[in-house]
Amino acid sequence: MIRKTLLVCALAVLAAAALAESAPKLSLKDLSGQTQKLSALRGKIVVFNFWATWCEPCQDELPHLSKLSQDYAGKNVQFVAVSIDAPKDHEKIEPLLHRLSVDLDVWTGADLDTLEKFGLGNVVPGTIVIDEKGQVIARVMGEARDEDVRTPLDWLLEGRAGLAPPPVVKRY
Repeated sequence: MIRKTLLVCALAVLAAAALAESAPKLSLKDLSGQTQKLSALRGKIVVFNFWATWCEPCQDELPHLSKLSQDYAGKNVQFVAVSIDAPKDHEKIEPLLHRLSVDLDVWTGADLDTLEKFGLGNVVPGTIVIDEKGQVIARVMGEARDEDVRTPLDWLLEGRAGLAPPPVVKRY
């Protein structure tokens, strides 16, 4: 029984490794106008959430992600909220984040093509979890539940022990 369990776990780890792919290169601006590159976050586990100010599910999801970010503070995890709002709507971002009590790093300049490049389709919200080496480990298409983010984070933080998280979760 133990050998069978070990075999199943080994196969799950190999399957997850086979499905992992490098995150696309991405360079965007933060809210202060400074250029930020996804590649600069190598060495950290990254939760990358795509959202927009006009998206109701995004507004529901952002406070949960902000809370998760606090829960993982002090660990090797970086949360980034990536707005796909048009440049003319960037002025709406900070007031919305303040109203929702969201405290996350925010990057702007992404669009629906960016979501496609990350394998998230063309619907927001969308979330990916990227490991320390820049490999996409998990995708959540639609509004992420806490367990959709916690499961891959904990799996990575615990040295990839146990069954790998599902590579794609659809929530719409």
